[in-house]
Amino acid sequence: MTSPDPRTRPVAAVLYRGGEVSARRDLLAVEDPLEIRVATADDPEPRRLSMTMRTPGDDADLAAGFLYTEGIVRNREQIAGITCSEDHVRVDLAAGVRLPEAVPKRSFVMTSACGVCGRASLDNLRAQPPGPLTPGLPQLAATVVPGLPGALLRAQATFAATGGIHAAGLFDLRGELRLLREDVGRHNAVDKLVGALLLAGQLPASDAVLMVSARASFELVQKALMAQIPIFAAVGAPSSLAVELAVEADMTLLGFVREGRFTVYSGGIRITR
Repeated sequence: MTSPDPRTRPVAAVLYRGGEVSARRDLLAVEDPLEIRVATADDPEPRRLSMTMRTPGDDADLAAGFLYTEGIVRNREQIAGITCSEDHVRVDLAAGVRLPEAVPKRSFVMTSACGVCGRASLDNLRAQPPGPLTPGLPQLAATVVPGLPGALLRAQATFAATGGIHAAGLFDLRGELRLLREDVGRHNAVDKLVGALLLAGQLPASDAVLMVSARASFELVQKALMAQIPIFAAVGAPSSLAVELAVEADMTLLGFVREGRFTVYSGGIRITR
């Protein structure tokens, strides 16, 4: 078994099933380190900003999305260029754009399991969103929601090959998938999606639904809020802090979106029957 796709890698394995044992080759989702480096016009020597474990592919989107959801850049014009290598991405900021003073004090060492593992305290977790969400808008029909997980799963090519990767999908209000990104890290998948929107000039995404193949954690809800996505849906459960943030921001938060049902934890006014 060979894999021309850099997102997957074949490995030798032994399958035990029904008392029978057989050798096989499995495809696994790749998890490799990526360093994000940032340079400014005033200081062209790139500074290491983050080290993350990610699935290769869409690395420019990942870097752009990370900088945006962390509040380091506010629009695509603040990014002069992105250069990708096998193990790092260099982001050059536009003239006049500087790294915030707080950046050197924050540790952005991440694993594929946690987007904020390196932060020093809860006070440092919150990034300032570009603006408030529009109260009560947009409106999403309740009948659309149960179809989102299936549409997301059908579009997950790497998950179909490996069974071991997360996805973030952006849907319109009719339940049509607009954009998909996959990664072993759920926060990376969302950053890749937000970064793609940023580089395409499609932020804010105030008329869309974000669906993730994971639980609704604080960091994922915050990334959606930074992109001004008003409706967040997750296959799994929300955390208490995710619900608190969603309520505070007037975001619609849906959990346990699976098997034809879902639970509304915040912003139910946007869901119509």
